[in-house]
Amino acid sequence: MLVAGLLLIGLVAHDDGLFAHAGRKLANAAPGDGALFGGAVVLIAAVTAVLNLDTSVAFLTPVLFHAGRARDGKGASLLYACVLVSNAASLLLPGSNLTNLIVLGHLHLSGQRFFVRTALPWVAAVVVTAGVVAVGGRRLSGEDGSDSDGARQSDPAPAPKLGPGLAGVLAAVVLVLVLRSPAVPVAVVGVLAAGAHFVRRGQGMERALNVLGLPVLVGLLGVAVALGALGRAWTGPERILGHLDTWATAGVAAGTSVLVNNLPAASLLAARVPRHPFALLVGLDVGPNLFVTGSLSWILWLQAARTVGARPSVARATRLGLVATPIAMAAALAALQLTRAA
Repeated sequence: MLVAGLLLIGLVAHDDGLFAHAGRKLANAAPGDGALFGGAVVLIAAVTAVLNLDTSVAFLTPVLFHAGRARDGKGASLLYACVLVSNAASLLLPGSNLTNLIVLGHLHLSGQRFFVRTALPWVAAVVVTAGVVAVGGRRLSGEDGSDSDGARQSDPAPAPKLGPGLAGVLAAVVLVLVLRSPAVPVAVVGVLAAGAHFVRRGQGMERALNVLGLPVLVGLLGVAVALGALGRAWTGPERILGHLDTWATAGVAAGTSVLVNNLPAASLLAARVPRHPFALLVGLDVGPNLFVTGSLSWILWLQAARTVGARPSVARATRLGLVATPIAMAAALAALQLTRAA
């Protein structure tokens, strides 16, 4: 429901011109391409950590796409950084990723104690992932993933409309920050914003339904519930994880995430108390960068990109992820050992 609400709000905000305006402002504020990429990484990491992974991908993907187009179409690396860095940056706080909350239920840790254990691994994962995308992005210069006629947006455009889009974005941010379980309220805001938007334009909700991709969302929910029930009834995952060290635990979590998505994977692997919970989180949060099936953020990223006319290459993003993920996971696990020693 959270993802559905964010997608609807994002659709309305795009139609109101908010993302294009914010993207051009970001591009104009950066003195060079390197500064733009570095600023984007900091923005992605901060929004993911403070709000959550899905909010970051839903709202920043279109902003970064427009920022890249304003820089002569050099936006492909920004697009790929959005999903890959968002996944890596979701390790910092309990609310940064739903998988963190699932595993945290067994740990009974405060947010502060969780932060102390994950801060250094978070920095390692974000820096490595961003570095790989930055190096790989050099080959993407001049590409922005757009399916348009190649026109750039460096010229001034009309000011954004102040309406349901802006109200929805602000409401979603406040709800995510304030509420422990913001999914239903955000979904309600999304439905209200989309309804007001399409009624004002005299259109039906068919476009909104296409953006939502309800079969994928409902199917993922069903798989997560089924595997969570299986994990509670079957001790197999607990026995397997009980014989693994931290490195193998992270590897199993990453592989399972790619097979069934990280939310169902967390439901299965953390249905009982895991032996190495933080290593498990490294695999569940960073591991999904291996492939598009790893987390719902990939689907949300693709939907958000297509809403603004971008067509990022899943194959290219996967190649970047295949390089970045093993190195980022190794760096995060090494940093995790340091925090434990300290």
